[in-house]
Amino acid sequence: MRRVLSVLLLLAVSGSALAIDYRSVQPPAAVLFDSPSLKAKKLYLIKAQTPVEVVVKLDGWSKVRDAEGTLAWVESRLLAERRTLVVTAPKAEIRQAERPDAPVVAELDKWVAMELIEPASPGWAKVRHRDGATGYVRSTQVWGL
Repeated sequence: MRRVLSVLLLLAVSGSALAIDYRSVQPPAAVLFDSPSLKAKKLYLIKAQTPVEVVVKLDGWSKVRDAEGTLAWVESRLLAERRTLVVTAPKAEIRQAERPDAPVVAELDKWVAMELIEPASPGWAKVRHRDGATGYVRSTQVWGL
């Protein structure tokens, strides 16, 4: 019984350390590779401001997942700590307040990136678009939280 409790305690403590690490690609863009080497096969180019989830870090490289679930390697120096989100719904609305009936400040198309200012109430995030529009977007319309 003590052993089971010890394992459960260890899992509880390590679970809190498993926070998801999101970063954004620094300008101008980054090449994603199939392994952690500049000699590896180049998979595709990912544009600046795109959010990625860091899954593994290894000697100056990060294995990342994008909004579509693709895994690839990128040089860690090309990732910024600044958080961005990307629209994954066909349309996303930035609203003045964290309410579905609040006035719409801007409407964004799929794959448009915006800066995450801060998580807001459950289900919402406070964001800023590059044109200056600031407000709240539903978390179900974006990826990177």
